[in-house]
Amino acid sequence: MLQDIERYLACPHCAQQLTLEGRTLRCAAGHSFDLAKQGYVSLLAGDAHTGTGDTADMVAARSGFLAAGHYLPIADALAAAADGAAGLVADLGAGTGYYLAHVLQRAGSAGAALDISKYALRRAAKAHPRIGAVVCDAWRPLPLRDGCADLVLNVFAPRNGPEIRRVLSPGGRLLLVSPTSRHLRELVAELGLLSVDEDKERRIEEKLSPWLTRVDRVEVEFRLSLSRADAAAVVAMGPNAWHTDGGRLAAALAELPEPVEVTGSVQVATYR
Repeated sequence: MLQDIERYLACPHCAQQLTLEGRTLRCAAGHSFDLAKQGYVSLLAGDAHTGTGDTADMVAARSGFLAAGHYLPIADALAAAADGAAGLVADLGAGTGYYLAHVLQRAGSAGAALDISKYALRRAAKAHPRIGAVVCDAWRPLPLRDGCADLVLNVFAPRNGPEIRRVLSPGGRLLLVSPTSRHLRELVAELGLLSVDEDKERRIEEKLSPWLTRVDRVEVEFRLSLSRADAAAVVAMGPNAWHTDGGRLAAALAELPEPVEVTGSVQVATYR
């Protein structure tokens, strides 16, 4: 709930600490932010933002796919890497809160689900009793106090190196999940999906290295046995939803065997 993360929040206008009064967050300068009835609060500084949030259809597809347990190996690897974190766990690009909720079963006292999609945060706010859900823009200053997070999660999401560094406590860690070039390779070939750049790991390292140092890296590879509906959900829940022609996709899905055997392949990197 938002009460669990109140002391970690900062006003997006003046960076002062926010205090929860009833269903409104306020700072000493008089800025105020009302909680939505679905349990999240928007701390966007004005209406302008730099990203495109997940739509209701994308969130529904992701929620169903994750609930079926297809990406449980990723969630388990994250929880294992997070073991020992005691304070705030901030999930940047939290989506529905699936991974954050999984981590909070083993680590952290409270979780901040940060995302730009209100549709996703409606679910994240209910994903775990110690999650507070906050609408914000990953590419702008995060509405968190300096050095407040023991752990930052980043799963298939934008990576703002300087802001992650700012909000991490001394000795704090970033757990970053990114796909390898083998991730979903069978669907990439059959459905014409976006492929993962072979050079992705190096590019991530270059962008984060001024702010954080990688201290560990684990590859997680697993097999998925998907129905055609599951395969359609994979397309609908991520970036491919913006780049796929519906007619061509439906025809390609109809040609898939059922179930279709697919590779899941990610790396879980730890940074300090």
